[in-house]
Amino acid sequence: MIEHNLIVDGMLSGTGIRDAKVGGYLDAGKIGISDELVGRLAKWVSDYENAHYYQFSDRANNEELDKEGIAIAREIQEALPHIQVEYFSNAYMRRIAI
Repeated sequence: MIEHNLIVDGMLSGTGIRDAKVGGYLDAGKIGISDELVGRLAKWVSDYENAHYYQFSDRANNEELDKEGIAIAREIQEALPHIQVEYFSNAYMRRIAI
């Protein structure tokens, strides 16, 4: 089991979950969250990647993506209460408290 802090982010070519202490991206299917949440995360990462290709030009879409990302981060936190989970907005390049 992962014993580090996690960051949910939509970085291009990432998996959506980054190890905040060791670095690098993690396989969402191997950290102990449900298959449903893994699928939701994968869709969100794909949607975030698409926004990146449009240079995050649609502010409303960016906000919806961050809203969904924060919700995913909260669900991961609930599923893994022994791990601190954070959220990073790639559109706005800042951490957002969950």
